[in-house]
Amino acid sequence: MFCTLDELRKKDVVNVINGEILGRVDDLELDANTATIQKLILYGRPKFFGIFGERDNCVIAFHQIRLIGKDTILVELKGLSECTICTNRKQSS
Repeated sequence: MFCTLDELRKKDVVNVINGEILGRVDDLELDANTATIQKLILYGRPKFFGIFGERDNCVIAFHQIRLIGKDTILVELKGLSECTICTNRKQSS
């Protein structure tokens, strides 16, 4: 199956362990030497309308992806420790 980044960004990312919707893909990490996707990056979203700040960014390694479907991307994260925290937050301009 072939997908563009725009198509990936429209899919919900769901953790198959607990059914939690983690968000949508905001960015990708690519290996320029092999032209392969290494990680999916989901930027932090506001908690409860921004009152409680925002969640941390989540970086999901390619080996944690179980299925890329028509509407969703299923990933297997056993705990928050498996979702790598990304320190490069998207900066608002």
